[in-house]
Amino acid sequence: MLLISLQRIDTEFARTGIRKRELPNKISRLDETFRASAEEVEGEKQHLEELIIAHRAKEEGLKKGMDQLKKTKERLLEVKTNKEYQAMLKEIDVIVKKNSEIEDEIILKLEEIDSARSGLKVKELGFETFRSSYEEGKKELEREVGLMDSEISRLTREQAGLRERIHAEILKKYDRIKNHSNGRAVVPVWKGICEACHMNIPPQMYNELQRSDEIMQCPFCSRIIYWDDRGKNV
Repeated sequence: MLLISLQRIDTEFARTGIRKRELPNKISRLDETFRASAEEVEGEKQHLEELIIAHRAKEEGLKKGMDQLKKTKERLLEVKTNKEYQAMLKEIDVIVKKNSEIEDEIILKLEEIDSARSGLKVKELGFETFRSSYEEGKKELEREVGLMDSEISRLTREQAGLRERIHAEILKKYDRIKNHSNGRAVVPVWKGICEACHMNIPPQMYNELQRSDEIMQCPFCSRIIYWDDRGKNV
C-alpha cells in the first residue's frame, strides 16, 4: 500500500525536521557554555592582575614609609629639647608600626597572588581541554545540520513522488486524518489490535483486513489501518 510508504516517509520527515530544529539550540547552548567558561578564566586573570596591582601599591606604600622613617630619624638628630625628642620618638614608633602592618599585608598579598596563579593555571588547563571538546562537538553538530539538510531534500523528493502516485481523493482523506491525528494517519493492526488507539478491531473486520487491499479505517480512532503480518516484511 502506497499510503504505508507515505506514512513512513512523513514520520521520518517529521522526526528529521524536529532534529534539525533542535540542532541550532544545541549549538547555541554549547557556545554559551564555552563563552561562560572563557569568561570564568578571564575573570581569574583579572583577579590576579588586581592582586598584583594591589601588591605593587603596598610595596610603594612601604617604600614611602621607609623613606619617611629615614627622614624622621635624621630630624631626630636635629632636635634641641627633650620634649621635641620624645615627640619625634612617638612619631617614629607610629611610622614603624604602620610599616610593619604594610609588610604583613604585603606577605598576605603575595600568598593570595601565589594561590591565584595556581588556581588560574588549573582553570586554563581545564579550559584548553574543554576548548578541544567544544570545537569537536560543534563541528560534529554543524556536520549533522548539513546531513539533515540532505536528508530533508531526499525525503521531500520521495514524499512528492509518492503523493503523485496516490489518487487525489485518497490523498485528501490521508491528509485530513494525519492533520487530526498528530501526524499519524496510517497504523498497523497486530493480533487484532490497532496500534494507535490500542483497541480490539472487530473480528470480522480484522479478517477482511487480512484478505482485502481496500482502504479500511479503525472504528475507534478513524485512522487508516493495515494488517501487520510480522512473519514477513510488509
